[in-house]
Amino acid sequence: MAPERESTRERTPAGATAATRPRARLDQPRPPRRRLLPEWDPEAFGRLSERIARFLGTGRFIVWMTVVIVLWVVWNVFAPSGLRFDNYPFIFLTLMLSLQASYAAPLILLAQNRQDDRDRVNLEQDRKQNERSIADTEYLTREIAALRIGLGEVATRDWIRSELQDMVKELEERQNGHHKHVVFPAERPSGRDVDDR
Repeated sequence: MAPERESTRERTPAGATAATRPRARLDQPRPPRRRLLPEWDPEAFGRLSERIARFLGTGRFIVWMTVVIVLWVVWNVFAPSGLRFDNYPFIFLTLMLSLQASYAAPLILLAQNRQDDRDRVNLEQDRKQNERSIADTEYLTREIAALRIGLGEVATRDWIRSELQDMVKELEERQNGHHKHVVFPAERPSGRDVDDR
């Protein structure tokens, strides 16, 4: 009897909204929604805007725009009246230049924003690299200081040689009773040891 009660509880929806809304399954992806606006790749659009902005900032664009404007004005001043499409106040030319400027400004701003984002990422990477370099430098400085401290306690060849020479002198003085000082061959600098001093 208990299993029948559990099965009836699973079948009947509970709550006010359970009957009106179908239960969503969490183990399956949602079906794609229909969109009214067209979709575009923001990265591709950004690259295109950068190329256009880069072209707008060149001398070639200025030359081509100047050539088009001069031809436009010359055609509408000197062409026969029936072939002119924009008479003297050149209102259509003004409209075209305004349209070009209204598209150029947002494209340039978009390209600048993308460049700012790239600069921000580069600065962050440079900052992290600098932090790593500083940490490595501090580590190497500590290691060099430890080596210097360790080397300060190590007896070098020159120090041992000078100590031995002092001991030899003391022994000579004791044996001779403060007589004439005899120079041993070990006291004379010769060979490769001279360069080490």
